[in-house]
Amino acid sequence: MKRMNLKKYTRCVFAIIAVSAFSACEKVIDLKLDEAVPVIVIDGGISDLNENHIIKISKTYNFTEPNKFNGVSKASIVLKADGKVQAAFVETLPGVYQTTTKFKGKSGVRYDLAVTFEGKTYEASSVMPARVILDALTFKTFNFFGGNKSYIVANFSDPAGVANQYRYILRTKGVVEEDAVSEDRFNDGNKVENVIFYELDDLLKGDSVHVEFQCIDRNVYRYFYSLGQNSGQGGPPVSPANPPSNFSNGALGVFNAHTSSSRTAVIK
Repeated sequence: MKRMNLKKYTRCVFAIIAVSAFSACEKVIDLKLDEAVPVIVIDGGISDLNENHIIKISKTYNFTEPNKFNGVSKASIVLKADGKVQAAFVETLPGVYQTTTKFKGKSGVRYDLAVTFEGKTYEASSVMPARVILDALTFKTFNFFGGNKSYIVANFSDPAGVANQYRYILRTKGVVEEDAVSEDRFNDGNKVENVIFYELDDLLKGDSVHVEFQCIDRNVYRYFYSLGQNSGQGGPPVSPANPPSNFSNGALGVFNAHTSSSRTAVIK
């Protein structure tokens, strides 16, 4: 009997194994995801701007449902400032509630929000910090692996001897592109140049970048910091988990009493 060359025989065996392996990969796995009980989500706050303040209330939905704002109607909202009722709310769209009058929030005041829906009340508190002004927006370019990347820089003076937390909301063409937070643990009392790591290279000459700069309390900072970690800000994403809400009774979301300062920069 004619012998098969050993190398040729080995190649044939490997080929059969490879075909078998790839065939096994074609098996369809049907994932059966458990349906979770919907949870209330409350998001909004009070600023130091003279405006109608907005609270959004919705419910979570199952993984297989379309991504949407699942707003809930007929909720009751009570807002107090240092223990006294501050304002009434009216529902303008399903799940969107705003104050019936415009007013400015005040630094140092504790705001308490109580939301009642389907016989259950959810409460949260937030103390509005002292206001810090966003002085200017500048641009900075870094070289990464031989290529240049441009970013916006928030410039401000951090007050000395006070623990401060900040939030940066960057918008281009009216769309929020970056939402990040920082604290002054390493730059207390210094002039700060904080880089917002959103690449500007896709923007054209004449396009504008708008940054809202908020001073937020510690619990609100923890919420947005955790949210950023889940999405991979500052490194690889961590295991998904709900951010630590400041609401009671198992509600998700955050109530944020904050100051607000804004600047706009134009791409040249």
